[in-house]
Amino acid sequence: MPRHSPDARTRILGIDPGLRVTGFGVLDKTGQKLSYVTSGCIKTRDGELAARLKTILDGLVEVIATCSPEQVALEKVFVNANPQSTLLLGQARGTAICAAVMHDLPLSEYTALQVKQAVVGNGHAKKEQVQEMVKRLLRLDGDPSPDAADALACAICHAHGGQGLGRLATAGYRVRRGRLV
Repeated sequence: MPRHSPDARTRILGIDPGLRVTGFGVLDKTGQKLSYVTSGCIKTRDGELAARLKTILDGLVEVIATCSPEQVALEKVFVNANPQSTLLLGQARGTAICAAVMHDLPLSEYTALQVKQAVVGNGHAKKEQVQEMVKRLLRLDGDPSPDAADALACAICHAHGGQGLGRLATAGYRVRRGRLV
């Protein structure tokens, strides 16, 4: 089937970066249908930062080699109350970006609010709600781990065009100073 066909399959890797646990989830989008491929977590041990980042990079490189995604969706880092934690999380995120860039994969980034809006319909949904909706949308037999569910939710958000359920479509319009022009 030609790649430009609306029924062509697109494989998406979603990543929820974290220094202790980086979640990943892979799904296929064919037309409007989403199919679960795999998901899991890359866990790092306490120790030197460089070794922990290498564990994340090696794990994501293995997922990319095994699953052959065509696109990557990554959750953006939020600023948290502890600047040191934010910096460490940013480094884990940078490592995930490097894994995608090393394989020439297009990368899209989404805030947690965008992901939750697209998957649950509520940008302030709880982790359990995200897990449940991911389970339902992908017709999974069991609950994915919270980190894997967040990664799958990121992939689902990307598959849906990154648009939340209530988002105004602005295709063909220019937005200027918060207003459609």
